[in-house]
Amino acid sequence: MRTTTITEAKNQLSRLLDRVRGGESIVILDRGVPVARIEPVAGRVADDGRLRRLERTGVVEIGRAAPPVELIRVPGPPIGQGSSAVSALLEERAAGR
Repeated sequence: MRTTTITEAKNQLSRLLDRVRGGESIVILDRGVPVARIEPVAGRVADDGRLRRLERTGVVEIGRAAPPVELIRVPGPPIGQGSSAVSALLEERAAGR
C-alpha cells in the first residue's frame, strides 16, 4: 500500500487516481498520521486505467493475443567486453533482427 502526504495528493491527484484504477490502495498522511485511504471501487475493472486511455487516443495498441513463444526462445545478441546493452540493441536494430 502506497502512502502520500496531503500536499502530494493535491498536486498529483490524477496520477494517484491512475494508480488506484490499476488496483492499488493509497493512504493519505497528515504530518505522518494516516487520515484517509483511497481504494478501487469493488467490482470495477482494474484494467481501465492509463493504458486504456492511451489506447483510446491512439498512442498505444494493446495486444489481444499471447506473444509468440519463439520470441523468448531466441537467444539475445552476444554482448562483448566493453559493450553495453544499448549498443547491442542498436546493432540488433541496424541488422534488422
